[in-house]
Amino acid sequence: MAENAGVPRFSKEEFARRHAAAREIILLLFPAEGEPVLWVNYANHVADARRVSIVDDVRWGGDDLAETAATELNQRGLGSRRIGIGGPATHSYWMTLQGLCSHAELVDVQRILTEQRLVKSEEEIDWARIGAELSDLAINALAREARPGLSEHDLAAIVQAAYYHLGGRTHIHYVGTTPMDAPSLCVPAQVQSSRRLAAGDVILTELSAMHHGYWGQVLRCFAVGAEPTAKYLRMHEVAVSVFDRIIGTLCDGTTSAQLVEVAEDIHRAGYTICDDLVHMAVGGVYAPYVRTRRTTKGKPATFTYRENMLVVIQPNVVSEDQRMGVQVGELVRVTKTGVERLHRAPLEFIRCG
Repeated sequence: MAENAGVPRFSKEEFARRHAAAREIILLLFPAEGEPVLWVNYANHVADARRVSIVDDVRWGGDDLAETAATELNQRGLGSRRIGIGGPATHSYWMTLQGLCSHAELVDVQRILTEQRLVKSEEEIDWARIGAELSDLAINALAREARPGLSEHDLAAIVQAAYYHLGGRTHIHYVGTTPMDAPSLCVPAQVQSSRRLAAGDVILTELSAMHHGYWGQVLRCFAVGAEPTAKYLRMHEVAVSVFDRIIGTLCDGTTSAQLVEVAEDIHRAGYTICDDLVHMAVGGVYAPYVRTRRTTKGKPATFTYRENMLVVIQPNVVSEDQRMGVQVGELVRVTKTGVERLHRAPLEFIRCG
């Protein structure tokens, strides 16, 4: 890992690996001759983009990024070739590019680019390890500081304070609370409320801190000022059991069908799920993901896990009426013979307050 003005960067070797892989698939995203260009939408962001980017040629994208890209393609003599497009390109972008490069064939390469990002390099995994460490700091901070009287907004502030001073940033912090004896929440909440904690509450969390875009993800439950109730403990035991079974099943060559079979333990215990059971992670990839048979809509995805994929295992065990639930899990690395757990936060129903 290299640094420039205190900003870490991937090495030139890592950039070359990605550049070569893209060129093998579609040359016009990264020209066979000449250097790539990074366009930035906002003029006031260009200076910082130049400071942190490994791409040397960084420019403002102008008032219409599609027009800017088309001009560049035509100047390079590429305006009548096959042009691959990936990322959040709108219909308007496509139409503008097609109009200004009228003899070009536009090709949607998003699926191919996504597949490229499923298997991570060693440098990427090292950065994800840092993201995992930062995420664990947030779990530890909640264990120390969460107590009756604090609001959900206070909990979010505790989470972010745990890693912001270390240079970490937030990918997500889902935090929700509800009374254990009269629950009305089955998954961590994306938007926190002004609700204040009371003894006997449960806190459901899904925390994900980033190291320059590379994040960990850790999901834990907290009992506030009391022991977990018997119903919550049973749910938690099922979630941990399924997590452990997936950990024992997953390795290079494991199929999604094998994990779906493990997931049936949740239904056999009398529960269901709300969130996905397992999903891909880091680098803008979340699919393919695994749910249980009865909670999958349409034809289930069938795929095989490979070494150095990063995935989140996150059994979300909930009641059939979805008023009560727990979620337990974390980001792991798939290896040849198993998984590498990147998180150190204890896999237990944490007591706080």
